[in-house]
Amino acid sequence: MALPEGVRLADLTRDSREQLEGAARLLRNSFGDWNGAWQDPESARETVQESLGTDRISRVAIHPADGVIGWIAAIPSYDGAVWELHPLAVAASHRRRGLGRALVEDLERLVKQRGGLTLWLGSDDELGETSVGGVDVYTDIAGAIRNFRKLRGGHPAEFYFRLGFRIVGLMPDANGPGKPDIFFAKRLT
Repeated sequence: MALPEGVRLADLTRDSREQLEGAARLLRNSFGDWNGAWQDPESARETVQESLGTDRISRVAIHPADGVIGWIAAIPSYDGAVWELHPLAVAASHRRRGLGRALVEDLERLVKQRGGLTLWLGSDDELGETSVGGVDVYTDIAGAIRNFRKLRGGHPAEFYFRLGFRIVGLMPDANGPGKPDIFFAKRLT
């Protein structure tokens, strides 16, 4: 796991208001305009606060000049055997430099230390960026998964595939007709 020069990873805690605000701002900047979530500072702060539960993992990437430039968190289920990666956000000015990979690899290490066997996440396709967006996948869900491909745009599917994740399911119409949630998972060995 190689971090960009000067960047360090740390647990997000209630002690650092600056880091909490940085994570909330990063969440809004990364997703607020895209999917309608976290449109206001308070909703982003709530999500950040929720990530601080005693059973959860919440980590930030801190740049000496820019502050919080990355945030990743995870939620346990199935008695800690399975963890949901939610969310992952990297500042636009620091993308495509290995920071997202470093955050995911760090999270995998911590989940394994807690006995986790699987890491999963959901990634929406509200913009028709993949072969499952804008179509009725109910007719053949298994075929839609088997023939999945990224079509265009900034959908993160290829990023997750490079990290070893696989599609394990779809939730059709999760965000409206033809707007599924795509479930990715990875066995942690």
